[in-house]
Amino acid sequence: MAQQEWLEKDYYRDLGVSSSASAEEIKKAYRKIAREDHPDKKPGDAAAEARFKTASEAYSVVGDKDKRKEYDEFKTLVASGGYGMRTPGAGSRAGSGMGGFGGFNGGFQSSEYDVSDIFGGGGFGDVFGGMFGGGATGGSTAGRSTARERGADVETEITLEFREATKGVTVPIRLTSPAPCSTCHGSGAKEGTSPQTCGQCHGSGMVSENRGSFGFSRPCEACAGQGTIIKEPCEDCGGEGRQTRPRTITVRVPAGVVDGQKVRLAGQGAAGQRGKPAGDLLVTVHVKKDKVFTRSGDDLKLTVPVSFSELVLGGAVTVPTLDSRVRVRIPQATADGTTLRVRGRGVNKRNGASGDLLVTVKVEVPKDLDEGAMSALRKYSEEEKRSGFDPREHWEGK
Repeated sequence: MAQQEWLEKDYYRDLGVSSSASAEEIKKAYRKIAREDHPDKKPGDAAAEARFKTASEAYSVVGDKDKRKEYDEFKTLVASGGYGMRTPGAGSRAGSGMGGFGGFNGGFQSSEYDVSDIFGGGGFGDVFGGMFGGGATGGSTAGRSTARERGADVETEITLEFREATKGVTVPIRLTSPAPCSTCHGSGAKEGTSPQTCGQCHGSGMVSENRGSFGFSRPCEACAGQGTIIKEPCEDCGGEGRQTRPRTITVRVPAGVVDGQKVRLAGQGAAGQRGKPAGDLLVTVHVKKDKVFTRSGDDLKLTVPVSFSELVLGGAVTVPTLDSRVRVRIPQATADGTTLRVRGRGVNKRNGASGDLLVTVKVEVPKDLDEGAMSALRKYSEEEKRSGFDPREHWEGK
C-alpha cells in the first residue's frame, strides 16, 4: 500500500484496539469483526461488508509484524513533522521555516521513506523541485528508488473443488516472475566480487545538504539510493540481482476458504532489486460448486429426499458429511422442508471448532405405484378425511 494512503488511515481504530495492543489482541479483534460482518454471515448488508473490508485491510498491515513496525514508524514520523524538509536547528517549532504549510511545522526530514509518493506529481514536489533542483523528490527516476524498496506483489489465481476448500489443501503453483539471480544469489555483483559501500552516502542511500536556511535529504545519485555500488555487474542479471524465470511455490490453503478469498504469502512475490526483500504473493481462490453441499458461513447445507411415510411416521436417514456418513433422526409428523441440525459436522474453523450440518428434508413423490399401493393409498385418504384433517385449514387466512 502506498504510504500516502497510510496518512489517512487509523488501522488500530478500524479494529477497535489501541496502538499498544498485543499481536494476540489485534488478531482477536479482527476475528470478532470477521465473524460478525463477513459477507457470508450478512449477505446483502453493504455496511457489514464495508466494515469487513476495512478490518481486513487494517489487519493486513498491523497484523503483520514487519508492516506494523513500518506503519508505526511512519505515523510517528508524520506526527512529529519529520518529513523531507527542515529548518536547521529549528526542529518542528511552529512558525519556523515552513511552519505555515498545512500544519507540517517545517519538520519534513526523513532518510527512511520515499517521499515522492507524497510530494510528487505537483503541489509541494513542484515547489521544492524548483527551489532545490529536485528537492524532496529527487531529480531522476533512479533518484526516486530508495535503498529500502522491496519487490512488487504478485497476484495469481487457483480453482479448488468444494471439499478441498472446506477441508484445506496444499497445492503447487507455477509462476513466472522476478526471482533472485541464481548466479550472484541476488547481490548483482559478478561471481567472486561483492557490492562496495557507496563513498558518497556511506551506505545510507541518502544524502543531506543545506540550502540557505533549509536542509533536505534526497536519494544518493551516485548509488541510486541503494547504498552500494557494483563495479563489476553479474553477467547473467546485468547487476539487477534478479531474473524473470518460472518457479514452483507450494501454497497451503487454510480450511474454510470461501470463493473469491485471497491468501497472502509474505515474501513469495517478485524479488527485490539487488537483494532487497521480495514482495508478497496474493492468491485468489475460486471454489467450484458441489453436487451435494452448499455453505452458509461455517455451516454445511444439504437437501435429502424422503418419502411421505418417513415424515409422518418418523425414522432415520443416512447422509454424507465431509469425512464420512451420519444417521439423522426424523421425528414423527415432520413437515416437508424442515431443516434438521447435526452439531459439529460442518466446516472446520481456525479455532479448532466446527460449524454444523443442516439437513433439509424434501418429500419425493412416487411416479409409478402398483395397484396394491394405490388401493392402500386410497384407503388412507378416506381415513384421513374421516379424521377431520384438512391440509388447507389455515391456508389463505381461513
